[in-house]
Parts: sequence; structure tokens; C-alpha cells
Amino acid sequence: MKLLVTGGCGFIGSNFIRYLLEKYKDIEIINLDKLTYAGNLDNLKDIENDKRYHFIKGDICDEKLVDELGKRVDVIVNFAAESHVDRSITHPESFLKTNILGTFALLESAKKYKLRFHQISSDEVFGSLELESKNKFDETTCYFPRSPYSASKASADHLVNAYFHTFGVKTTISNCSNNYGEYQFPEKLIPLAITNLLDGKKIPIYGDGLNIRDWIYVLDHCRAIDLILEKGKIGETYCIGGDCEKKNIDVAKAILKNMGFEEEIIEFVKDRAGHDRRYAINCEKIKQLGWKQEYDFETGIKETIDFYKNNKAWWEKLKEKAKLG
Repeated sequence: MKLLVTGGCGFIGSNFIRYLLEKYKDIEIINLDKLTYAGNLDNLKDIENDKRYHFIKGDICDEKLVDELGKRVDVIVNFAAESHVDRSITHPESFLKTNILGTFALLESAKKYKLRFHQISSDEVFGSLELESKNKFDETTCYFPRSPYSASKASADHLVNAYFHTFGVKTTISNCSNNYGEYQFPEKLIPLAITNLLDGKKIPIYGDGLNIRDWIYVLDHCRAIDLILEKGKIGETYCIGGDCEKKNIDVAKAILKNMGFEEEIIEFVKDRAGHDRRYAINCEKIKQLGWKQEYDFETGIKETIDFYKNNKAWWEKLKEKAKLG
């Protein structure tokens, strides 16, 4: 099997590539990544000399390059995306270009060469749930994006479905909840909290800290994608979640407890514009394929903290360059 993995130097993409190379011997992976601020070659330094792995620096919006790579593979898995909501508020143009036009270029290649295409999407496309509601997002939930980031991802998902229905491209989509784990860029809540504590700084929490997210350890997400590629029904969407709803403030407190700090280290900051109140995923559909979470939050957060403790050189230069913390 030959795969084109786009955005493979990012957080989830790099974990997925490493997961596939560890699980399968008869596989070849081309990693196409533009190496923007969140794309980091160091994320895959341990496998850079594996003969089954090939890195190409490039943009998914480069239609000629994408066409050339499409000739060489059987499957495209599209992780490539601008993904940080705060950045989409201040600089929405790059999100529209990469997340919509880039997906279009990949779909054109998949159509031309009759490739299997899987789109990595987000639960943010569904909008926001009420804090007290028992509802959860599932595959039948209507899209209601509320930020430039989620709107661009929703647009891409609609485009993927259109290529299935109109052109017969062999597509699937997965909408996943909040990931955490090794190699996550330290602008996100969990790695920012951990690295700030290691740096002797406070943990910033938006608003009142009561916003709820459904947390999933990144390797559980990777296993779910692999299963969809193997058993997922063409033209279908699969929601992936951690069955782990937590308030942001409680996530911060769990990190503090694990690292031996008191709660006064938390610093409440001005809330994000249009900050969605709650996300939650019903992932019964993918569980019917035989998937389930292997990591609970307590285990996953300890693994994550250990990674950032043991890889200070990796994240220090990223935070310095991005002026984080």
C-alpha cells in the first residue's frame, strides 16, 4: 500500500505516520508538508531514514505537484490544514486557501487517478452545544461552524462529499474531538499548560474556564483512522471521540495535580471571540467497526506530561519562535 499523507509533519499527522510504519511492514508513505509554523521535521526525526518513508516539502495548493504525487500512490489521507482558531480570527485568508483550495487540489488528483481519499476533519464544524444539554454530535448533526477555521473545514467536508456523489471518488471523512499527546504544538491548551509550568509560568485559561471539550489521546485517533481506511464504508462519515468531556479548568487542574503545583498557578484571561461552549462526540458508529479508546485521560495525560518533560529542547525553540507563554 502506498499512501500520500499531507500535513504529516504536524501533530496528528506525524503520530499517524509513525503508527503506520510501526504496524505495517509492507507500506510506503509520502509525506507532503509545507512546513508552516506547526509543521516540524523534528516530529519525525526518528524515522527519517526509514526506506519506506519519503518527505517532500510542498503545498497542497500546488496542483501540479499534487498531480505528480497522485500518480505514485493508492491512498490520500489529508491532515494538511490551518487549524488554530485564534489564528483564523486574526488571519482568515490562509485558512480559506489551505483548507478549501488545498482539499480541492487533492480531490482532483484522487478523481483523476481513482484513489482512496480520507479527509481529517473536526468536531468544530458542528458548532456549539449547551453546557447543560445531554446532546452530542454524531454523523447526522447539521453543520453550524462559528469561526473562520471551522467554516473552512466545513467547506472542505462538503467538497469531499460532493466529489463522492458527483464523481464517484472513494471518500471517507472523520470528525474528531480535541486531541492531545506527543508532539502537539505548544499553542494548544494542554501542551501550553505543561510547558508553562516547566518554564515557571502560569497557565492561561480563557473566560471562566467552563468551556467543555471531549478529549482523545492522539494514538486512539490514529487507530481510528487506520480502521476507517480498512473497514469504513465509502461515502460515509465517522465521528471519533474520547468519551471524555472535561471543562478547561478541570483539564488545567489535572495537569497541576500530576505535576505537583497548586491551583493559584491558573490565570484567567480575556475570552476568545465566538468561543464555542461545549463539544461532545457520540462515536457509536465507529465503535461498530470494532474501535474503542485504549487510553483514559489519566493515563494519556501522564504520557503527555512525560513527553514534554523529556523533550524540552524540542518545545523550547518552538515557543521561542512563536512567542508563546
